Amino acid sequence: MPPHMAAISHRIAGSGPRVAVVAPPRPRGRAAVVAGAAAKGAHRERTLEGASDDLRAAAAQCLDWAPARRRVRAAFAPVLPTLDHCLFKMAHNEIQMEENYETNSKGVEIFWKSWLPREGTATKAALFFCHGYGDTCTFFFEGIAKRIAAAGYAVYAMDYPGFGMSYGLHGYIASFDGMVDHVIEQYARIRGMKEVCELPHFLLGQSMGGAVALKVHLKQQQEWDGVLLVAPMCK
Repeated sequence: MPPHMAAISHRIAGSGPRVAVVAPPRPRGRAAVVAGAAAKGAHRERTLEGASDDLRAAAAQCLDWAPARRRVRAAFAPVLPTLDHCLFKMAHNEIQMEENYETNSKGVEIFWKSWLPREGTATKAALFFCHGYGDTCTFFFEGIAKRIAAAGYAVYAMDYPGFGMSYGLHGYIASFDGMVDHVIEQYARIRGMKEVCELPHFLLGQSMGGAVALKVHLKQQQEWDGVLLVAPMCK
């Protein structure tokens, strides 16, 4: 059972009568054969129609670890501009973009990216993005970041350990507070850069990233000028 499910079970058990979760019985005999065939058929339906053999091979990799996730991102990079979605079609060619990998004090290699207004434009403020669970600071956020940068704001975003291009087991959060501390450390490094330190600093959190942004702000209330939340994971 994943750690977060164990915590939920503990709270339920401690707040009232015992709750039993019963799994449905496994199919046997011919039913098992039919179920197995259906599962194989469902797997075949998930293949990438129209994709090249190279893309299919990339998509079939186990994405538990960062090197494989990085290879898949590189393989699909030429495909993204062709997708029929407004976030991929926005062309802001004058936006300055930079990708970086840094090893933090805990020995974890963190991926982060910046989107800056075109050269010669006065920067209004710096926005620091906290992504949601199962997400990354690139992909869909790429188009959002470009639009914000085009409006005159510097945008910075990072992948948490275990997410996107950062090192760690995919999607595994050993400690939520520990993950928040990774965010605080990485964004403190960026906020200390000479081109950033004099700007107003804002956090932007989406979904689980909303909870991350709130916890960052609670730990550093004097360090931030504001927090923006989009569908935040909080009560």
